[in-house]
Amino acid sequence: MRISSFNENTAKEARDALTELKAKHKLKGLVLDLRNNPGGLLDQSVGVADMFLEGGEVVSQRGRDTSDIVRYHAKKGDMMKGLPIVVLTNPGSASAAEIVAGALQDQKRASIVGLTTFGKGSVQSVMDLGEGRAVKLTIARYYTPSGRSIQKTGIEPDLEVAQSQEQAKIIASSAFQYSEAAYKNALDADEGKARRDKHEVSEVPPEDYDTKAGDFQLARALDVLKYNGDVKLAAANPRGKAYAATAEAKPGSRFEKKMQAKTAAAKAAPEAVKTEPAAPKPPEKPAEPAKPATPKP
Repeated sequence: MRISSFNENTAKEARDALTELKAKHKLKGLVLDLRNNPGGLLDQSVGVADMFLEGGEVVSQRGRDTSDIVRYHAKKGDMMKGLPIVVLTNPGSASAAEIVAGALQDQKRASIVGLTTFGKGSVQSVMDLGEGRAVKLTIARYYTPSGRSIQKTGIEPDLEVAQSQEQAKIIASSAFQYSEAAYKNALDADEGKARRDKHEVSEVPPEDYDTKAGDFQLARALDVLKYNGDVKLAAANPRGKAYAATAEAKPGSRFEKKMQAKTAAAKAAPEAVKTEPAAPKPPEKPAEPAKPATPKP
């Protein structure tokens, strides 16, 4: 199920779509696609997260004053009845989309597959100054149920998967290329926290994978569902491979060390000793029966 934005009807439309889907199919799990979802209305993101939770906090809004906290909670009634859920995210998932992903991840209700989200975790308010003038102020930050700030850092996936090798190269060279952290005047993240820097992406499509015809991130999300939502099992059975910080494995890189370890293990393995099957022995001749004794006269 894909949600492209959070407008005033998103929660209702999502409920209706899921109800129809359940009526037509016997679902074993659900993939919630929030990739390239720029966000939208807060109440609609709370409503969507509420579809899959049995209660608990969805998100909190905290201002400068420690007492200035507004908490939003889910009601009882998981529409998926505990079946596994995977949420797909990428750097285009922002704001309200990050609220949904963070809530389901923190409450252990869904696994996140894809890439780290945009990192838009601030709350703005528009103050009317009259005479057609207004000022937009940042008044608070959004926090996930466990107390994580979304601002700049974003929501990191449980299983990091690039959609293409080109995308992996971008992340290997600059993780901030498309994110809130790329803006110099963006509100800082919480003290001591920072967005993950450039790095090797855990999984990348194989070179022969047709990214135009196939959706590699979706394929891996379905793999997680196949393992009943167990990300560790899916990660242990990858379809792609890790991509080094450059197209080649640099000396000392994690990618090169993996290759060296595999090569060393292969060399250390003893070769199987080939043995020729023993030639069958010719059958023994049966013993000749003893001649009867000649009776004496």
